[in-house]
Amino acid sequence: MFDKLMEAQQKAGEMKKRLDAISVTGTAEGGKIVVHANANKVIQSITIDDEFLKEADKEELEELMVIAVNKAMEQADNVSQSEMAAMTKDMFGGLGGMFGK
Repeated sequence: MFDKLMEAQQKAGEMKKRLDAISVTGTAEGGKIVVHANANKVIQSITIDDEFLKEADKEELEELMVIAVNKAMEQADNVSQSEMAAMTKDMFGGLGGMFGK
């Protein structure tokens, strides 16, 4: 039992490292605002088109930043869930026969 707990803890650490290395992107206004993050939901950078920045008002810019960040976070969630499912399958895949699957 203790060995399984240690293995799970090790796998979680490995997954965190893997998610740190996966990049996701969220965009708004046709790519005029681009948010780069990793799959652990850590924002790496935000890029705003210079011409758009000159023309946009504060409220519009804030609104579009929220959209771009939310898109990046949604992608990070999707990647994280996929990685978690794969890890769980690897760890517990052999148990399927015990439950009639």
